[in-house]
Amino acid sequence: MGELSRRNMLKAGGALGAMGALSIASPAHAWTWSPQGSVAGTGAGLDPRWVWDEEADPLVASLLDRGDVPRVNELLRTWTKNGQPLPSGLPADLRDFMERARQLPSWADQAKLDLAVEFNKKRGLYLGVLYGLASGMMSTVIPKEARAVYYSQGGADMKDRISKTAKLGYDIGSHNAYRPDGEMIVTCVKTRLVHAAVRHLLPQSPHWPGVAEEDIPISQRDMMVTWHSLPTTVMQKMVAWKIPIPSSESTAFLHSWQVGAHMLGIKDEYIPASWAEANSQAGQVLTPILAPTPEGIKLADILLNLGSSVDAGILSKPILGSFTRFMLGDEIAGWLKIPREPVWDPLLRLSWKPFIAVREGLLPLPLAPEAYWLFDEFLRKAALLFLSEARPISIEIPVTNRPS
Repeated sequence: MGELSRRNMLKAGGALGAMGALSIASPAHAWTWSPQGSVAGTGAGLDPRWVWDEEADPLVASLLDRGDVPRVNELLRTWTKNGQPLPSGLPADLRDFMERARQLPSWADQAKLDLAVEFNKKRGLYLGVLYGLASGMMSTVIPKEARAVYYSQGGADMKDRISKTAKLGYDIGSHNAYRPDGEMIVTCVKTRLVHAAVRHLLPQSPHWPGVAEEDIPISQRDMMVTWHSLPTTVMQKMVAWKIPIPSSESTAFLHSWQVGAHMLGIKDEYIPASWAEANSQAGQVLTPILAPTPEGIKLADILLNLGSSVDAGILSKPILGSFTRFMLGDEIAGWLKIPREPVWDPLLRLSWKPFIAVREGLLPLPLAPEAYWLFDEFLRKAALLFLSEARPISIEIPVTNRPS
């Protein structure tokens, strides 16, 4: 990035970084997805690897430099509902930003958001498993995400980190997600502030320069990669499992995540307008970059241990590992050093789709009720594990990197 300092890049809001970095972008990673396929329908077409958050980044960097973050975190603990006034006493520049950031986009469709609630009700058990074992475990083989998580403050306490991630899945699936009495907007705005803090702090870590491909983490492209590991991956799995989903509900589910992307600070020109566009973009930015890292392998082991610590029976580490292999494939399971399971691996391979068909009323109960019960119990407990973070969770702006 030449003579440009990290701080100046942040102040430039990504545009300056884009102009300087486009010349060094390798053809193998060239950005070719057209903004015409986005919810905006238009855009500059800049490679999102060199675009961050021009509003939140300099603001949060300033809060950190001024020493305001501990007081801000204390005040924001009381802000929990979308329609709730912001706490008094916040710095004026932060208050102004948050008032803008909490507004839904003009294209948000409340009818679609309401229909997404129905989808989430019907598919809640599947969503719990998919968010946890498809999306969650996939994050450990997204190299930039794995490193950013591992070396930031969140990597030191993965139970807390995964609880905050699960809260996003819980909030977006709740009946009042974006309504005044819901919490999704609050979760998104606070997460946006956290991302900005990590962008400022992580480049200061002594570990970061030796492992990272980039100076500044969590670019717009990185955020879209993570986004695709959630709704795009979830819908791809449901389609592969032949779960019957009305097109209106499928569109509504996508819309709830489109709105979520906007609220997290992703520019509209990068948010896919349809599932076809989402699959196209994911094929460029997600699938080709999946790879193992030492940090990701450690995080995967921590996640599997966290899950199994909740229930030593149906959610044991071997069973969670087997489900991860089934969800993500042999190659990724091998990267994560997940051992093969002689009982669960073939059971999932042979019985999962018939089980789904039974649950969806497409087949009568098969002759193996024990397997049916095991799968159903796993779904129930895994959903409880990954989507039951309704207890008060405070998403707070970090002031340090991983201490160790």
